[in-house]
Amino acid sequence: MSAPANPARGETALTLGDQTLTVRPSFQALVAAEQDVGPLFALVEKAAAGQLTLADTAALIFHCIVDKPDAMTREALGELITQTGLAALTPLLRSLLGQIIKGK
Repeated sequence: MSAPANPARGETALTLGDQTLTVRPSFQALVAAEQDVGPLFALVEKAAAGQLTLADTAALIFHCIVDKPDAMTREALGELITQTGLAALTPLLRSLLGQIIKGK
């Protein structure tokens, strides 16, 4: 379990199943996500067009998790996202994508 999210650092809490994770779009995390899914601006455009995929979503969140649990793989995260439902991720995605565009 991550330390509690600190909004002053751009962190958001994400509860999936019985786990609460802290998500922070640090430079290092966003570079890793970009290497994985391609340019972040294109990712934001896909999201705006309603074309953000589950794989893109899981990759972005996976790279931004602070203090990732040892057992947390992208596949495990994808399963938790699927069980929780994409609607529960909307506030987190809005925050992440907003920080990518505007900075924090």
